[in-house]
Amino acid sequence: MSTTIAIVEDQPEMRESLVEWLGAAPGFRCVGAHATGEEALRRIPHENPDVVLMDIHLEGMNGIQCVSQLKERMPKIQVLMLTTYDDGDLIFDSLRAGANGYLLKNMPWQELVQALQQVQAGGAPMSLSIARKVINYFHPSGKPSQELRQLTGRELEILKLLAKGYLYKEISDQLGISMSTVRTHVSAVYEKLHVHSRTEAAMKLAGRNP
Repeated sequence: MSTTIAIVEDQPEMRESLVEWLGAAPGFRCVGAHATGEEALRRIPHENPDVVLMDIHLEGMNGIQCVSQLKERMPKIQVLMLTTYDDGDLIFDSLRAGANGYLLKNMPWQELVQALQQVQAGGAPMSLSIARKVINYFHPSGKPSQELRQLTGRELEILKLLAKGYLYKEISDQLGISMSTVRTHVSAVYEKLHVHSRTEAAMKLAGRNP
């Protein structure tokens, strides 16, 4: 029996390539291809695929939001993120939303076949660079952070709120400061910690290497 796949991808060329490839790949069958998250939420419950290949940056609802809502409606569905982005925040936000794996679009087609087989067998396939980021997060470096000592009291306070998942507006309200002041402090934190995202900053706070 073929594994049924639905695709959520806003770029027509990529969407058509995936449909064509799945049509030729033994053991797989494409049951739907959708350009937006909204369309996917309407149609995928009726298509009932085994696996969804989900892009992140879509028009309107993004792929992470779509995953979260799909998982609420179809808890057993398998979702693989298929994207060009290897940003730490996007990886962990996707996994928290319920994604079963995270793949980069530049991977060879044969590796995508293997990933689809793995997720159907209960695995959590990830591109090599993505897997390395995840592993590094859960393996503390063991080295005391000198960088954290460079932060002011206010910067450390904001970093702790960022690590808890607070949005800039929520930090502004919590500390009684303006949004522009929050952004200034966050920029200073990123520069001092040599990071580029909230997740990487949180890793530094936890004593891990991003």
